[in-house]
Amino acid sequence: MTVQNLYRKRSFPLRHGTEARYEFLEYRAYWHGRFNRSDLITQFGVSQTQASMDFKAYQDLAPGNLVYDGTERTYRPSDRFRPLFFQISADSYLLPLLSLAAGAVEPSGTWLKTIPEFHVSPMPARGVSPEVLRSVVRGLEYALAVEVLYQSMSAPEPGWRWIEPHALAHDGFRWHVRAFCQRSGTFKDFVLSRILDVRTASEKRHARSTPADDAAWHSTVTLQICPHPALSQAQRTAIRQDYGMDEAGLAEITVRKSMLYYTLKRFGLDTDPEARRPQDQQIVLANAAEVFAHLGRTET
Repeated sequence: MTVQNLYRKRSFPLRHGTEARYEFLEYRAYWHGRFNRSDLITQFGVSQTQASMDFKAYQDLAPGNLVYDGTERTYRPSDRFRPLFFQISADSYLLPLLSLAAGAVEPSGTWLKTIPEFHVSPMPARGVSPEVLRSVVRGLEYALAVEVLYQSMSAPEPGWRWIEPHALAHDGFRWHVRAFCQRSGTFKDFVLSRILDVRTASEKRHARSTPADDAAWHSTVTLQICPHPALSQAQRTAIRQDYGMDEAGLAEITVRKSMLYYTLKRFGLDTDPEARRPQDQQIVLANAAEVFAHLGRTET
């Protein structure tokens, strides 16, 4: 029975806070194998009475999902545990670890009961100025042009230019602002950390372009990746598992055309696959000619 069907059987929909507590209950039961009412009290700051009411209501909604372990004095997921509010995925456990590593949240800001020992390879800190980002965000929000001092890699010295931001993008390493450049008359990516200064976005200087004009942002390219053919059969099987490939050994990654260059670079698909050992390259493009045509290049 779906959550939507459960809602229809109630005289009123669940409030968001109640649904969140049910989802948390299932999260803890699934990942940590046990759950007590005290978990609700600690995580949400509810009273013992409210926690008991939530727990009783959940058991009415999902009878048989939890069983009581008298030895440990705790509830455990049953063999037929089927979450109604929590969507099972590896990311639900792993992404909070990345947030912890990035300093974006404290342990109490996650639903993890215990934090395992883990390590995330560090990345150089990108010097994005909060003042620069604030002006860019205001430009995004109010469709304003922003004058920025930008250090392009095609020019030896920084220069002032007017840009019309309409989106933010992350290439896996850096944040960019996607914007119309009034100097060149085209849409471009501007690395936020290379914007050295801004002049406050003028409330009177509205953007001349519209986001819909940015064809490269609104069109997509599908990459078909497969294991490097020179790998052994066992190695190719492992790579298929790594990337969630189908039985034919293919996986598709759909990206915005404006982000194609960065995506190829991130996956090591921007160079000749024969330039590296198969064990290092691991994956190749099955539709390389089609993909590189979008960049105006012949197959690599």
